[in-house]
Amino acid sequence: MTRPAIPSRTPAGLAALRPVRTRSISPENVDGSPGGGGRATEGTGAREARDLGQGWKVSPSVDVKAGETFTLADIDSAGVITHVWITTHTDHWRQLVLRAYWDGAEEPAVEVPYGDFFANGWGVFAQVDSQMVSANPHGGFNSYWPMPFREGARLTLENTSDQDARVYYQVTYELGGDHSEDAYFHAQWRRSNPLDEAAPHVLLEGVEGQGQYVGTYLAWGVNSNGWWGEGEIKFYMDDDDPEAGFPTIVGTGTEDYFGGAWNFDVPGQGYTAFSTPYLGMPQVIRPDGLYVAQQRFGMYRWHVADPIHFTTGLPRVDIQALGWKSAGRYLPLRDDIASTALFYLDRPATTRPAPPSYDAMEIHLGTGPGPHSPVGPARA
Repeated sequence: MTRPAIPSRTPAGLAALRPVRTRSISPENVDGSPGGGGRATEGTGAREARDLGQGWKVSPSVDVKAGETFTLADIDSAGVITHVWITTHTDHWRQLVLRAYWDGAEEPAVEVPYGDFFANGWGVFAQVDSQMVSANPHGGFNSYWPMPFREGARLTLENTSDQDARVYYQVTYELGGDHSEDAYFHAQWRRSNPLDEAAPHVLLEGVEGQGQYVGTYLAWGVNSNGWWGEGEIKFYMDDDDPEAGFPTIVGTGTEDYFGGAWNFDVPGQGYTAFSTPYLGMPQVIRPDGLYVAQQRFGMYRWHVADPIHFTTGLPRVDIQALGWKSAGRYLPLRDDIASTALFYLDRPATTRPAPPSYDAMEIHLGTGPGPHSPVGPARA
């Protein structure tokens, strides 16, 4: 028998009584224990609280040391993570890697750069007003993706840089409930920089099992003039053969998939950012005539009202990068495309790409002068 949806997931169900308990992990209650909050006597706020003492914001944050991994949350029973709030300096958005492990699995189900997971992949803040992810001034990141587990969960942050990162966070979750038939939440990141000649960018590959694809975020950097979003997204599902090139689901254009049309171009305004509950292009970074030489975009599409269900697997999900050349012909592009693909699967781990490294994640914002400039750093 299929269980009904958890009633509190909708406003109409908030009044329902359920046999679960809410807990929250933060630097002020590191294990979510009952009555465990506000007990710290040491922490990043100890100096500021020295006149007030225990209970007065003694430990509001943590320092994730350079080159180290910090455990945000470690839960040892069945439950579901319902909300994650987190913030750190913008410098770290493409230096930290967020991971999640379910039910004692050795391999992570979630492995994504910090900023990309919250639809902010370019190290520059963009307001996101969606149902599943919200990003608020200035870098208050929120996730509402339900993350159920049957035995336990562990969330970590790896700092791939040579600088410590101060991080504030809160992980809210429910203990109890029946999650025996729930799928596990997964998120994978890949980057093509630049994209290979006349090849699509791959978002997912070789995923086996039953589940549903629920979201895409793309950080797209344009490396040439002209329109860049003519390409189609393709979902090869179950028995589809990616080498044959015939997917079950295929879109009609990049801006179409993200809910826009006609190049996202409002006449007289050019590229126009937008953010809605399930889809949007909240970020448009324009050239400044000096060091910011490229156009960059951030786009999301949450398949919440329309999840893409598969029975035996997702052999591949990919997207083309196409512009135009003379005589009305498509032009394959070699852009910088970073994707975060989100899905639920009947198992806590699956095939995944190589872990994001410092060099693979790096973005050149170009907002400051180079070392050869008289106002830049001295040449080595």
